[in-house]
Amino acid sequence: MQIEPICTIWYTDDMNSLRSKAEKLRDQGYSYNMITKALGVPISTMSYWFRDRPFIPNKEVIERIKYGPMKSGAARHNARVKEVQSLRERGISEVGKLSHRDLWMLGIGLYIGEGAKSIESVRIMNSDPRVISISIRWFKEVCGLTEENIVICMHLYPDSNVGDCMSYWQKITGLPASNFRKTQIDRRLNKRRAAEGKLPYGTVQLRIVTGGDPANGVILFRLIMGWIDGAMSQV
Repeated sequence: MQIEPICTIWYTDDMNSLRSKAEKLRDQGYSYNMITKALGVPISTMSYWFRDRPFIPNKEVIERIKYGPMKSGAARHNARVKEVQSLRERGISEVGKLSHRDLWMLGIGLYIGEGAKSIESVRIMNSDPRVISISIRWFKEVCGLTEENIVICMHLYPDSNVGDCMSYWQKITGLPASNFRKTQIDRRLNKRRAAEGKLPYGTVQLRIVTGGDPANGVILFRLIMGWIDGAMSQV
């Protein structure tokens, strides 16, 4: 069976649709090289997409190369996937249920890594939907904020679909479109092409607006900095 080329310049196609097509071909047992030839997706991008996805080569792939190397390579990959899943399940079990203080400390850790510190404004920026969801919960349950205090700015790329990204982040955050501010498109020409497609929904910045109450602005920022100092000074 031949895979007919779909496009030769992959980054002009809709990234989410392209990833879906690549996933279907990969699940059908096609190699990275064959999918690249059909869709134009760089091998490095697929390696990132499918790093935790089991792979069983189909008959056509096996016939194209020596069976031994492919069999052992697929076995190593699948063994790695199984080990990753096993350790992930073990980690989840060991963490158990988070207490309010656990959430407080987790949020402090996230702010240390992802929060704004050079200006007295409370902001967190990340591309991981879990980080964004946890941050919103932290702002609400620990910092005492409401949805009206949280606004979102999307930072996207030329291959991003603004409408799809808006729908995606609305679903993740549970926030209405009115909480979203102006979207920024990164059009820098020196961005590595190999990085394209790895952030199909871009990154978002959570910004806290005061709503006229300084306790939600500079006062909250300084309090968070105190929490960080209090935690880090004991380590």
